[in-house]
Amino acid sequence: MGYLYNFERLEVWNDARIFVKRIYSITKLFPNEEKFGLCSQIQRAAISVPSNLAEGMSRSSHKEQLRFIEIAYGSLMETYCQLYLSLDLQYLSNNDFDEIKLEIDKISNKINALNRSIKKRLNE
Repeated sequence: MGYLYNFERLEVWNDARIFVKRIYSITKLFPNEEKFGLCSQIQRAAISVPSNLAEGMSRSSHKEQLRFIEIAYGSLMETYCQLYLSLDLQYLSNNDFDEIKLEIDKISNKINALNRSIKKRLNE
């Protein structure tokens, strides 16, 4: 595969990529009238997670890295909120929601660990 960029080595970035694929699979089952509404919004928020992790890790200053990691976390929470709304609208089953919530929890914990690690380096 050749050279790997820093972000490609991050477990959380790879988890977020898998999460995006899962989001696309689930939103494919939403009603057609949501294609340009909730589906699009959820997909864009989910895509923002690995994208901001990648962009953040490409920054040379720890302060900038933290900013993008925080944006990635915010996008993850935005995705979670929209999935909750999808559950309320009965576009998503309780089982699917519970499974996705576990993925969100895992990614959230890893983003927070990355955040703490970079903050520690910033303060050194």
